[in-house]
Amino acid sequence: MRKIYGLCSLLLMLCLADSVKAQVDPHFSQYYVYPSWLNPALTGAFDGKYRVSAIYRNQWGNISPFSTPGVTAEFTTEKNINFGISVMSQKAGNGSFNYTTAYANVAYTGVKFGVNHTKRIVFGIQAGLIDRRFDRSKLTFGDQWNPITGYNPANQSMDMLARTSSSNLDAGFGVLYFDGQPGKKANLYGGVSFSHLTEPDDKFSASGTQAFPVRYTFHAGVKITLNELFSITPNLLYLRQGKSQEKMIGAYGSYKVNTETNLLLGVNYRTEDAISPFLGFTYKNFMLGASYDVNTSELGKIANGSNSFEISLSFIGRKVAKTPEVEFVCPRL
Repeated sequence: MRKIYGLCSLLLMLCLADSVKAQVDPHFSQYYVYPSWLNPALTGAFDGKYRVSAIYRNQWGNISPFSTPGVTAEFTTEKNINFGISVMSQKAGNGSFNYTTAYANVAYTGVKFGVNHTKRIVFGIQAGLIDRRFDRSKLTFGDQWNPITGYNPANQSMDMLARTSSSNLDAGFGVLYFDGQPGKKANLYGGVSFSHLTEPDDKFSASGTQAFPVRYTFHAGVKITLNELFSITPNLLYLRQGKSQEKMIGAYGSYKVNTETNLLLGVNYRTEDAISPFLGFTYKNFMLGASYDVNTSELGKIANGSNSFEISLSFIGRKVAKTPEVEFVCPRL
């Protein structure tokens, strides 16, 4: 009965997907920790020589779990070019559906102006591969169920699936503006990106040739420095893919405990979906963050309180000498 309940709940959630603003791509509440997903122009937007980040998201754990790990590495240069690579893999449901992406990013940072050239417009491109597949042996079908004896895996299903895997080349583009001038009361940043510009064929669609929808993303925020110890950063995200959209607004505060440690505390609200508190800290070159999505939509009632959590870890390899000598204001966490 528990398996039947889980299957029925998952089917009902899928039927309601459009009303809860579901989308084709995975998403993250800590979206600034995973810049390759958000905007390729964010590649290398930090004060250091390189940055390695990892993020893990888990959702719907008591119904049909979705787990999404991602890893990204970014490298800055003195030639106005930054590079990055990223890999993400989502495993969904009992059918072992896997959605994997691998991208290479390049960002051009040569458009600089303002004091010490700390105001910048950055252009980024990405190219890579999308791979989706599932294990048919882990699926159950209606004609394998008997109203008296129940499910019998020995019953051969007449539901024939044309394919169980699909791979496509993919590309994206993004633009970012940010004011990294230190010592200001307010530093603004914002960007726009376009993912799946190649519109590859969705081999799992009914026709097998339906285009993979382009994902349009707009993100912005402003870091407000209140004093030498405390700052607050309101931020927002708007994402649209096909007929689905996501709107998120929130803020996080940073408190300098000492010269090596900052405490981070914030919250995001994804409209018609979830509230996501965030807690983290930075210590020397490390940053650790955790968030928990509390579902506020009708989906939360169907999923029986199955919420989501994320954890992230980043490490920045610093330059021997910083330029400028005071803290550089980065356009993300």
